[in-house]
Amino acid sequence: MTSTSRVVHSDPDILGESTVFVVTRMLIKTLLDYLEAGDSLDKFSDHFSSVSREQAIPALELTKEMLQQLYSF
Repeated sequence: MTSTSRVVHSDPDILGESTVFVVTRMLIKTLLDYLEAGDSLDKFSDHFSSVSREQAIPALELTKEMLQQLYSF
């Protein structure tokens, strides 16, 4: 599994321990919400410049790995 410590983290002192991108207060859920709505990663990056593509792509890969483990597909 991808190392989460370099991409995302949760901390009780940051947004109630929600999962955020490292060195930001940007929720990973915001990225997933954009993609679910049909928006592109580029559109997300345009709206939230504090999260780079180099952060977003590994976070999506981590999400995929976690779902694969959870649902064994």
